[in-house]
Amino acid sequence: MTPPLEVDGLGYVLPGPGPRAAGGRGGGSVIVQDLSFAVGVGETLVLLGRSGSGKTTTLKLINRLLEPTAGTVRVAGERAAELPVTRLRRRIGYVIQEVGLFPHLSVARNVGLVPRLEQWEEGRIAARVRELLTVVGLDPDVFATRYPHELSGGQRQRVGVARALAADPPLLLLDEPFGALDPITRVELQREFQALQRRLGQAMVFVTHDVREGLLLGTRIGVMQAGRLVFLGTPEQFRDSEQPECRAFLGAA
Repeated sequence: MTPPLEVDGLGYVLPGPGPRAAGGRGGGSVIVQDLSFAVGVGETLVLLGRSGSGKTTTLKLINRLLEPTAGTVRVAGERAAELPVTRLRRRIGYVIQEVGLFPHLSVARNVGLVPRLEQWEEGRIAARVRELLTVVGLDPDVFATRYPHELSGGQRQRVGVARALAADPPLLLLDEPFGALDPITRVELQREFQALQRRLGQAMVFVTHDVREGLLLGTRIGVMQAGRLVFLGTPEQFRDSEQPECRAFLGAA
């Protein structure tokens, strides 16, 4: 079976003076270098790393918010660089810390945005919105007609997850989605997300700098340092690893 996500030799160098990265184009600051991994159906790869290690940049390269300077990305077997950007992004659910809901749209309109762009029938959209709001723990009869400013931070994050899942994309990218929440809400959403993982079966890449969150949610852990992947393995292998950056994260936890 073709993995929902394949990354091979991915690199990104900021334009400008500086050392040339291996396989890259031109000089400049090396942000990501020689990343290779695949994420299968039902897997959650957690990218763990300190601030500035290249985690968020990696997600942006997968989603073509930035264009790679080296390597290839394949989504469901197709080269991302050869797909129209709009088509690519509709096949990738994207959840960020700030959620990014449209303030002038109701919850139902926010969740149904991509299916509407895909020209689903209105009845199908309405049914999908109800289904997903229920899945993320929001009563559709209560929340569908509300607007983002009427929701708590945790509720907005739930709506963001529902919107990312609306068109049933094969791949979900999550960039520190719970990082801005209070500790109690964060733990609640982490537990709910665990249940979602088991139900949904999507391939996911989850970015965090919280090692406990990574160990809780990750099928595999990828540790990034200075733009490189210095470890890739299961949570058990991560705990047993002698790699210095793995030990540093475990020590901090």
